[in-house]
Amino acid sequence: MTTTTIRLPAAQPPGTVLGTAPDSAETADAYRAAGGYAGSTDPGELLAHLAASGLRGRGGAGFPAAVKLRSVRDRGDGGGHGVRPVVVANGEEGEPGSAKDRWLLRARPHLVLDGLTRAAAVTGAVRGFVYLSDPAAGESVRRALAEHPPPLPVEVVETDHTYVAGEETAVVRRIDGGPALPAAKPPRPYERGVGGAPTLIANVETLARIALTATRPDLRHDIARGTLVTLSGRPAATAVLTEVPYGIPLRSLASRYGMPDATGALMGGLFGGLVDAGALDLPLEPGALTAAGTALGCGAIRFLAPGTCPVATAADAAAHLAAESARQCGVCVSGTAAVGDALGALAAGTAGPDTADRLDRWARGLPGRGACGLLDAAAGIAGSLLRSFPRQVRSHLAAPCPVCAAGVPAEGRRRLTVAVPQVAGPSTAAFPAHPAAHPTPDPTAPPSEPPTAPLPPGPFAPPAATPSARPSARPTTPLSVPHPSPSAATSAPPSAPPLPALKGTP
Repeated sequence: MTTTTIRLPAAQPPGTVLGTAPDSAETADAYRAAGGYAGSTDPGELLAHLAASGLRGRGGAGFPAAVKLRSVRDRGDGGGHGVRPVVVANGEEGEPGSAKDRWLLRARPHLVLDGLTRAAAVTGAVRGFVYLSDPAAGESVRRALAEHPPPLPVEVVETDHTYVAGEETAVVRRIDGGPALPAAKPPRPYERGVGGAPTLIANVETLARIALTATRPDLRHDIARGTLVTLSGRPAATAVLTEVPYGIPLRSLASRYGMPDATGALMGGLFGGLVDAGALDLPLEPGALTAAGTALGCGAIRFLAPGTCPVATAADAAAHLAAESARQCGVCVSGTAAVGDALGALAAGTAGPDTADRLDRWARGLPGRGACGLLDAAAGIAGSLLRSFPRQVRSHLAAPCPVCAAGVPAEGRRRLTVAVPQVAGPSTAAFPAHPAAHPTPDPTAPPSEPPTAPLPPGPFAPPAATPSARPSARPTTPLSVPHPSPSAATSAPPSAPPLPALKGTP
């Protein structure tokens, strides 16, 4: 498992989810002092701001948040149906390369609960749930609920950590007392969810951005265009959790992470598939990535270092998905196993001459046949490998790959897994979740770059240790990149130095 880090730039833009003290758990007093649980935006105005900002969900599908809120409201009392909706903060993070949701619940539970409360006001919901599998996150949320009881009953529901447990129908089944397994659709939760009521299931980062928008509607576009990403793949280095603006080129992200020579990436956790080095010129923007045949997904990006074999990465990803199958759909059980076995044989140098043809057939024929997206992800891994790295596939069919042969098979699935950044707490350090208005920066000015030398005392120095701080159950780490304007983010600087670590985990 790869440890994870948090880093901050010299100047933290207002309206960010990461905040300025991401390695400490905020208290209710600190959150209120920074403007949290405040603001005069009423539910109707908030919905209009979210629609105007274009905020998309951050759970993976990227569905417009305002449309989802409105659909739940219109199915409930707001639409004259006499049924009061339910709202759910979904913090179950199944993608092995993502750490953002668990970090957010550990470090900024009040920001998420503020967003959940505001979503309830928009939809007319009378009950709320926070759904998660991480024990440290559960403890953090329960403490936050005790510190600042919300205006509606909110219950924490825990589940086992699996790839499919965060799928929206699996969330409903678990909250209703059943197993956390996907169900057939329709109906979808917005139509009939928890207890039969229209249900909003929103990713915790989405709710955090709803809370920020409610308090700072003047920053609605910046809030909607910022996103948390988990970057990994650098050999013998920690992963990084950071917040960046839409539009920044993938190549610039790789350079800032310390991999300017990346040869490709595994995108969107496992859902976006593999892309080659040419695709790194794409902007980090959902529409552009989708048009190019990949996806931002949950914001997890694993860059491929020089010397890394994309076939081995594909085999690791397919093995993970095959092991995580809910085993409800026969086509998923057999399909993911077949893809995993074929890619494993390709990496091992034992694949037959028809392996590429079989992978292509599965990549085209399997999507859409399962109850959830797991089978689609496995098919996408196979198809993207064939499209992006055809030369490497042919070479593996011709002779065993020395890079794959040198790998450690037992480490396969774990190679893709990143840990949650370490969060100490609770802390009374102020979290400017809703900072005071700042002058608009000059959009033509280049973003400030932190020094690469050892950090002196000052804005990049590690935060002082809190004597009473208790480390989280799992080590982790995050970072943050300056937010250039959309126009400034369309081209990468000629050479972007790596961001310094705020707090590393050995």
